[in-house]
Amino acid sequence: MEEVLHAVDNGVSWITLNRPEAMNAVTWEQRERIIALLGEATADPDVRAVVVTATGRGFCAGADLRASPPSGDSRERIAGDVARMIRLGAQRLVGAVLDCEKPVIAAVNGTAAGIGAHLAFACDLVLAAESARFIEVFVRRGLVPDGGGAYLLPRLVGPRRAKELMFFGDAVTSHDARDMGLVNRVVADEELEKTAREWAERLAQGPTRALALTKQLVNASLEADRASAFAAEAAAQEINMTTRDANEGVASFVERRTPRYEGR
Repeated sequence: MEEVLHAVDNGVSWITLNRPEAMNAVTWEQRERIIALLGEATADPDVRAVVVTATGRGFCAGADLRASPPSGDSRERIAGDVARMIRLGAQRLVGAVLDCEKPVIAAVNGTAAGIGAHLAFACDLVLAAESARFIEVFVRRGLVPDGGGAYLLPRLVGPRRAKELMFFGDAVTSHDARDMGLVNRVVADEELEKTAREWAERLAQGPTRALALTKQLVNASLEADRASAFAAEAAAQEINMTTRDANEGVASFVERRTPRYEGR
C-alpha cells in the first residue's frame, strides 16, 4: 500500500497521507516523500496549487515514534542527535510547505496532533471538516513543541493564546480553531474534498507567479520593519510585471474582459 498518494488534476497536486490505521502518524519515508512532492510542485509549471489531505479519520496524529529509523542508523544516541533529527525532519517538512512557491491548502479531515497540526498550520489556507480537531500534544508527552510550532502559533493566534494551547495540550474543535484564526473555513465532513477542490482549482486558474510572490511577502512581513517590507513589495511587483500573467491582467482590465492566466 502506498503511504503517500499523489495525483495531479487540473493543475492541482494532491498529496494524501495514507496510513489510516495509524491515524496517519507520519513516518520518515512519508515525510521525505511529502517534502519531495512539494519541491516538485514548485518546479513544475503545470502544477499551480497543492492540497495536503489524508485518508481515514485522522489528518496526521504526529510523528510515528514507533517507526524504525532509516536503515543504517542504529548507533547509540549521542548529544546533538535530537536537535539534528528535528532540524532535518519535522522542521524540514514544515519549511517545505512554507517555501513551496505554489499555494498550499490543508484539507483537514480529522485529528491533527503535534507535527500533524503544524503541517496544517504551515499551509497557506486551512479547510477543516467539522469532525477535525487540533492538539498541541507535546506537553502531554513531557516534550517541547517542535516542527515549528513555537514559530507558527504566535503568528497565527498571538503569544498568549499560543501559550494556552501549548501549556495545556487540550483538543481544539474545528469551530474553535476557526474562531481563533487557525482555520479559514469549517465544512461538513462530506463537503471537505469538494470544497478543497473548488478552492484549489480556483487558485490554479490564477496568476501563479503573483501568488508565489504574495506568499513570500506575507510570510516575510512578520519579521520585517516597514522600510524593508515596503522595499520587498516594490521589488516583488517589479519582478511580477515581467510575467505574461501580469500583462494579461492589465490587458484584460483595459479590454474589459475576464483574464486568462497561464501561470507564466
